[in-house]
Amino acid sequence: MESLGLLLDGFAAALTPVNLLYALVGVTLGTLVGVLPGIGPAMTVALLLPITFTVPPASAFIMFAGIYYGGMYGGSTTSILLNTPGESSSMITALEGNKMARRGRAAQALATAAIGSFVAGTIATALLVFAAPVVVDFAISFGPEDYFALAVLAFTAVSSVLSRSVVRGLASLGLGLAIGLVGIDQQTGQARLTLGIPQLLDGIDVVIVAVGLFAVGEALYVASRLRHAPPDVVPVGRAWMGRSDWGRSWRPWLRGTALGFPFGALPGGGAEIPTFLSYAAEKKLARGVAREEYGKGAIEGVAGPEAANNASAAGTLVPLLTLGLPTSATAAIMLAAFQQYGLQPGPQLFDHNPALVWAMIASLFIGNTMLLVLNLPLAPLWAKLLRIPRPYLYAGIIMFAALGVYALNASAVDLVVLFLLGLLGFAMRRFGLPIAPAVIGMILGPMAEIQLRRALAIGAGDVTVLVRSPVAAALLVLALLALLTPLLRRYLARRRLPPLPVSRED
Repeated sequence: MESLGLLLDGFAAALTPVNLLYALVGVTLGTLVGVLPGIGPAMTVALLLPITFTVPPASAFIMFAGIYYGGMYGGSTTSILLNTPGESSSMITALEGNKMARRGRAAQALATAAIGSFVAGTIATALLVFAAPVVVDFAISFGPEDYFALAVLAFTAVSSVLSRSVVRGLASLGLGLAIGLVGIDQQTGQARLTLGIPQLLDGIDVVIVAVGLFAVGEALYVASRLRHAPPDVVPVGRAWMGRSDWGRSWRPWLRGTALGFPFGALPGGGAEIPTFLSYAAEKKLARGVAREEYGKGAIEGVAGPEAANNASAAGTLVPLLTLGLPTSATAAIMLAAFQQYGLQPGPQLFDHNPALVWAMIASLFIGNTMLLVLNLPLAPLWAKLLRIPRPYLYAGIIMFAALGVYALNASAVDLVVLFLLGLLGFAMRRFGLPIAPAVIGMILGPMAEIQLRRALAIGAGDVTVLVRSPVAAALLVLALLALLTPLLRRYLARRRLPPLPVSRED
C-alpha cells in the first residue's frame, strides 16, 4: 500500500503541465529518431542524452523515459515497413511484420505492435511498482563485497549473452574497463591513462562514450556499406485492427508480457531471448488460419514478440533503479544520465530521492498512453520519414552528435575524443565486437573498483572476504555459470553432430 501512495505522489508530479509537455516531447523525439532505419532505442537514447541536461532532474527523467519508450516503439515501425530491425530484439518483428506489410496488412501490423506495446508496457510498469520496493528492502543489507559480486555478474552476463562469442564479449568489456580508468584515481590521486592531457584528468564523460560508440560508430559503419538505391518502404494508411485481429492478438500480448518482464529484470536477460521464446510459443499454439499464415505474415508473430520486447524494457528498470545494475545497453545509458545529475541508482535513491523515482515511474504510464494516442494516427507520417536518403540521415546524426557533445563543456578535446571513440565503435562493429559490454564496463568499472578496494580494506587484504557473504558467493557462482553456459552449450551442440564419414580405399 505504501508503494501505491508513493505512486500517486509521482502522478501528482508527472501530471503538472510542464512535465506533461516534457513527456510529450520525449515520446515524440524518441519515436522520431527511433523510427529511422538502423537506429535502435540504445542509439536513440545516446543521441538525445545531451538534450536532458538543461532541465531539472525530475523533468529530465520524465522526458528521458518518454525517449526510451518512444525509441522502443520506433524500432517496430522500421522492422515492419522496411524489414530493417534497429536492434536484435526487433528481428522477430521483422520476420512476420514485413510479410504482413507486403500482403497489404501493414496497418494491422503497426496497430498490433502499438497496442501490444501499450498493454505490455502498462502491465510491466505496474509489476515494477510492486517489485522495486521488495528488491530495495533486500539490497539495503548489501556490503562492498556484494556490490562487487553484482558488478562481476553484470560484466559476465552481458558479455556472454549480448555477443555471439564469449571471447569477443570479454574483449569489448576490457575496452570499456580501460576507458573507465582514464582520469585521477579517487583513492591515490594519481593520474591514469591521461597521456598528459589536462582535460582528461576528470575522466571521459560517459555521454561522449555512449554517443561515440553508438551513434558515430553506427553512422560510420552504415556509411561504409551504403548503397545508393532508394529504400523499399511499404505504403501504409491509418493503423487499425478488425475484430478478428483483436481476437488473435490479445492472448499473445499477455503471454509476451509474462515472458518479457522477468527476462528483462535478469542480469544479461535482455529482450532477445523472450522475443524468440514468444515467437516460438505463438507458432506452436497457432491453430487454423494462424498456423497457415506463419512464415507468410501471421499477426500473432508480431503481437507476442512486440509485447515481450516492451515488457522486458520495463523489466530492465527493476535492477537499474534498485541496484544500479544496467542489464542492457539502453539501461546503461540511462544509468549514465543519472550519474550526470550526481545520482547513483540503488536502495539509497529510493530513500533520498523518492519524488524523482516515483515521478519517473508514473511517467512511464503517461508516456505509454501518449505513444498509443500519438502513433496510431501518425503511422503514415512515420512511414514517410523512412524515405529520407541515407547519406543525409547519417550525416545529420554525426552533426547532431558533435553539437550535443560540444555543448557539454565547449571543449575541442571532447570532439576529438568523440570521433576517436566513433572510429573505435566502427572497428568493433567491423570485427564483430558488441558495443553494450564496453559501455557497461566503462560505467560500472569504477564502481566495481571502489567496492573491491573497500571489501579488501575491511578484510585486511584477505581475498576470501569476497566470498564470505552468502549473497556475494551466490552472485559469483551465477557469474561463473553465465560465463560457462555458452561454452557448454556449444560443446554439447558439437557432441550431437554425427561423425563425418571416413572414406576407405579398397
